[in-house]
Amino acid sequence: MCLIVFQWNPDAVTPLIVAANRDEFYARPAEAAHWWPGGRVLAGRDVQGGGTWMGVARNGRFAALTNYRDPSAHRPDALSRGALVADFLAGQGAGQAYLDDLRPRAAFYNDFNLLIYDGAALLGYESRFDSVVQFAAGVHAVSNARFDSPWPKAEAVKSGLPAALQDDEALFAMMADERRAADDLLPQTGIPLEWERALSSPFIRLPSYGTRCTSLLRLGQQVSFSERSFDEAALAGQVSFIFDIDS
Repeated sequence: MCLIVFQWNPDAVTPLIVAANRDEFYARPAEAAHWWPGGRVLAGRDVQGGGTWMGVARNGRFAALTNYRDPSAHRPDALSRGALVADFLAGQGAGQAYLDDLRPRAAFYNDFNLLIYDGAALLGYESRFDSVVQFAAGVHAVSNARFDSPWPKAEAVKSGLPAALQDDEALFAMMADERRAADDLLPQTGIPLEWERALSSPFIRLPSYGTRCTSLLRLGQQVSFSERSFDEAALAGQVSFIFDIDS
């Protein structure tokens, strides 16, 4: 993913609600959200890398990932970050134990932010800073910087989430916002100014690159997962799933 906004309320019937956009080159093949072989993991799939950007498991585990934007630190031979999401979803252990195992290996990947939920605890991991994040109840967001960094797109969806929380159509509309930020609000991440401008909106639509899917997740004892996929032209498909967590 390139933008994730979520409400965390551990005492609620639905403790975690997530809306997320995945931005990628249109030429990179991907599969829409589906049940993977074995029927335990529900996620899209990056055909090229084999992993995924966001998913949920039948036992209530959830994971999503964003890249940390710094072109000067990018290594083309690094391991695929999508495997981190897939590995967590396939596991059974506590989220903290997963991160304890991951931290010594994190340097094998290009920088990333990983959000995981093991059914009890919600944790973030910022590999750039080897930092584990614990979230207070409330609304949080992450794009291609640290969790809750005040990037314009992250601030826009954080402010819009509470009013849209109970309405999937309102959430999809919020994540479809193509308004770009003013230049004085743009982050400086080492890419040209025209690209900072183009990537500053929650939803991106460029000739060869853009928002490929928007995913909505409501995770309680019952799980609802909806996803809209996009190509260069417009909406390319939509899937929805509802299931109960395994007892």
